[in-house]
Amino acid sequence: MARQYFGTDGIRGTVGQAPITPDFVLRLAHAVGRVLKRTQARPTVLIGKDTRISGYMLESALESGFNSAGVDVVLLGPVPTPAVAYLTRAQRASLGVVISASHNPFPDNGIKFFSAQGTKLSDAWEEAVEAALAEPPVWVDSAALGRARRLDDASGRYIEFCKSTFPNDLSLRGLKLVVDAAHGAAYQVAPAVFHELGAEVASIGVRPDGLNINKDVGATHPQALIAEVKAQGADYGIALDGDADRLQLVDASGRLFNGDELLWLMAADRMARGDKPAGVVGTLMTNKAVEVAFRRAGVEFVRAKVGDRYVLEELDRRGWLLGGEGSGHLLALDRQTTGDGLVSALQVLQACVRRGQTVAGLLEGVQLFPQTLINVRLAPGQDWQSNARLVAETQKAEAELGDAGRVLIRASGTEPLLRVMVEARDAAQAEACAKRIAATVAG
Repeated sequence: MARQYFGTDGIRGTVGQAPITPDFVLRLAHAVGRVLKRTQARPTVLIGKDTRISGYMLESALESGFNSAGVDVVLLGPVPTPAVAYLTRAQRASLGVVISASHNPFPDNGIKFFSAQGTKLSDAWEEAVEAALAEPPVWVDSAALGRARRLDDASGRYIEFCKSTFPNDLSLRGLKLVVDAAHGAAYQVAPAVFHELGAEVASIGVRPDGLNINKDVGATHPQALIAEVKAQGADYGIALDGDADRLQLVDASGRLFNGDELLWLMAADRMARGDKPAGVVGTLMTNKAVEVAFRRAGVEFVRAKVGDRYVLEELDRRGWLLGGEGSGHLLALDRQTTGDGLVSALQVLQACVRRGQTVAGLLEGVQLFPQTLINVRLAPGQDWQSNARLVAETQKAEAELGDAGRVLIRASGTEPLLRVMVEARDAAQAEACAKRIAATVAG
């Protein structure tokens, strides 16, 4: 069954336009509640959100929809997406719900779900919810209605969890960090985690007003962090996105390290400790230099489709622990069940502290191939797959690059964008090829 509402990361769109409207979200929660009640007499769901102004409205709609189906609700308030994953399993809840559009601007929002184990749910589960949405609602009687309450100190519990993933015999004393929370869900917890582990912490992106999430700050706009790291004379800058499930890192020189580099560093640290990974999962977008480095180290490397859920599915299928994307979604399944920007940052920093080296030093010998990524906005209904000019220009670029590069073209799973990526040993060549390909769609 083709899914009508669920994309690669839940249901997402512009607030006030279908499906991100309060009436639909109420129906969605009611449908999810009915699916839960097929196997549980009295389910409990946790609801967390980021700092968008629309979160209040959507939270109320979710609460009403779940209660109407006889499902109890625990409200967490503004907390990172991975905090919901952790608290769902820690509280033995039936389901975790996150109200967030991650790195998107504030007019967007979305709903995504975690299982009782704190993992993404299957396509089959999403299809069951969509089937329930097509059915008439079945309201429970008054005595069976769900109840709602707030979880005291949800943020504090998550802070303690993050700290527990950092070795007890290490600390961050002596490090000065700048933390950029993107005016998002981690605006309170992120500075606290690093401070309580001993670092000197300065913060930006920690004054949300409901409208400024991801605006010129955070993992998708690292320029603000680079400038602040230099101004503060800090050792590192930690950039999160609006729901804090992805990480970008900056060093004292202003060098930006993406998820591909940090994934290699996390794996290399384990190898240095005699804990060689059985294998690592990247995506179609992972830089080829990382694949070469893993091959050289004798570690199997495979590529999944773009999207952390597909990386997770591949890890589960193979029984591996490490995977990630260049965007900064990093998975260490022996530490957390989902991508977690704070836990990932702590994995990187512990490697630096333990080995007495900088991130740049730990990455010496792994030089990324230049990549050019161009996002082309698609018009409603635009059929890019039948574009003969796009096909011809892509084939021309692939012939030009040969074995020294690659071309990847894909539609975004969360926005109306076509992503054109060209990778080559020569940066100018990658940029020229990407621009020619993108022009066939934009023109």
